[in-house]
Amino acid sequence: MDSKERLFGDFPPVTTEEWMAKITADLKGGDFRKKLVWKMRDGIEVMPFYRQEDLNSLPLTNLLPGDFPFLRGNRLSGNSWLVRQDISVTDFAEANRKALEILMKGVSAPGFIIEDPQSVSDTNIATLLKGIHAESAELNFVTAGRAKELTAAIKKVVTNMGSDPSAVNIVVSADPLGRLLANGRLCVSVEEGLDYLADLVRERASLPGLKCVEPSGTLFSNAGAGPVAELAYTLSLGNEYMAALTSRGIDPDMAAGAFRFTFGIGPDFFPEIAKLRAARLLWAVIVKGYSPATAEASSMHIHSVTGRWNKTLYDAYVNMLRTQTEAMSAVLGGAETITVEPFDTVFRTAGEFSERIARNQQLLLMEESHLDKVADPGAGSYYLEELTSAIAHEAWRLFLEIENEGGFLAAARKGLIQERIDTTSASREGDVARRRAILLGTNQYPNFTEKQAPRYDKEKLFPTAGATGDEEVTRIMPLRGAQEFEKLRLATERAGRRPLAFMLPIGDRAMRMARAQFSTNFFACAGYEVRDNNGFGSPEEGVAAALEAKAEIVVICSSDEEYATLVPEIHKLITGKAIVVVAGNPPCTDDLRALGVEHFISIRSNVLETLQMFNGLLGIK
Repeated sequence: MDSKERLFGDFPPVTTEEWMAKITADLKGGDFRKKLVWKMRDGIEVMPFYRQEDLNSLPLTNLLPGDFPFLRGNRLSGNSWLVRQDISVTDFAEANRKALEILMKGVSAPGFIIEDPQSVSDTNIATLLKGIHAESAELNFVTAGRAKELTAAIKKVVTNMGSDPSAVNIVVSADPLGRLLANGRLCVSVEEGLDYLADLVRERASLPGLKCVEPSGTLFSNAGAGPVAELAYTLSLGNEYMAALTSRGIDPDMAAGAFRFTFGIGPDFFPEIAKLRAARLLWAVIVKGYSPATAEASSMHIHSVTGRWNKTLYDAYVNMLRTQTEAMSAVLGGAETITVEPFDTVFRTAGEFSERIARNQQLLLMEESHLDKVADPGAGSYYLEELTSAIAHEAWRLFLEIENEGGFLAAARKGLIQERIDTTSASREGDVARRRAILLGTNQYPNFTEKQAPRYDKEKLFPTAGATGDEEVTRIMPLRGAQEFEKLRLATERAGRRPLAFMLPIGDRAMRMARAQFSTNFFACAGYEVRDNNGFGSPEEGVAAALEAKAEIVVICSSDEEYATLVPEIHKLITGKAIVVVAGNPPCTDDLRALGVEHFISIRSNVLETLQMFNGLLGIK
């Protein structure tokens, strides 16, 4: 008898039907789909359990890493990735100093964001790269123009360094159609922009390690698109570039070899892992349609960036927890380069502390968690394999819809992509407003001791650039789920006072405690001072304490049964002296409204709209 038989001999196999029968019995008549089936934002249904038999219909699960269509990644062994940190370049010597410093602190892919394209010159690029061993790091460059001049300068500097051009890894990011959607127009016509991109790709002949076509999914995810939609739109963007490049006489292998994709990574841990696995699969299928000479041309190279949609101004250190799980998704999904943005990047220019933490978050995953040791660690997981397949099928369906509209550019000109993102974003904002989606520290469980927002840059926090009237296409604007709550709370701060919301727990002990806790979290989201109490023996005692505290809002917390008698008494004692609020949605609500009680809060409330209303009642604008 082998060890497996000894271990499992006393446990007979259980069929799926037996599992379902047990679940049905435990639900006691409850609807299985409503109770246990989770639906992603993109509409994909996720079952509560999966079994080995679910893999029988998935033909790619037996592939090895490196096998076409690269679902399991491009690397044959290991899962090492490059740590990227971006540097804003205004002073080339200072940017060089910082690059050399962070290269000694664990960064292996510095990113140079050149703020003024006109500053690109051979001399400045030589200054920027002085002392950097080009073959030991991936060098990333982003500029809003003069990409060909930048590439020529980089090539000259690398050659003068004595580096082997075929051994360097350089990315000069170009995404003209992405810039079109971000800005509404280009400085040249779209055709001229694509001609320019083709010229840039031709530079690869003398610099094989160059990647210069970088479709960026962050444009979509940071505007509110979910994992499936981001994947479909980014693949469609990539396909538009492939068609444009090959139609301009560029060999499919040369064209595909110039690509490096960027994807945002959001808070949906497992779907984000599956998204990157599905991305490689679908891109391989797309490139194969162009008949490249080698299978290697179909491999997708991925850079991942932590998302911004769920990042917040208040309780900002929670952003570190968010970026940590997002970075794990990127690692386990097989990203080759990862940027963890500093926790405060959405509201100010990151400083030394936040940049150091962001670097070390990746280094912890690599050096202490050893997530770089195993290729495609999610392989064989019934859940992840099924989720990868579901995301791939749904993204492909959406991709084909865009292609039927004439492709990415045609769909963007019609506004179809923008409309879909706006619809999804509005739905997500509604979920945040109603607390169906939680942003810890913002719309739920705010930090009661945080009386003032951290220092912030208003333009970074709330981008205001709107339409100018000469846009060729509707712009896709970045958005964060916390924005409206932050505006609400900042208005309270600017008012120069913190209204006191006073909890008046009375009656049934369990119900009053639960409702008082709910209500303190509710009103603290607006930045109000909240005061909980152990309980009062009578309405008179509670009202006297509230008035002594100079409460502007008094929240009655009790049981539904007791509200019918308690609320009228309290309301009569306090009318005209404070705003009376009932915590809950009791059966006697209509009767209480008839007596003049206007305000009720419950789990069904739109928290944002309710707090905006209270701000109005309190004279806070």
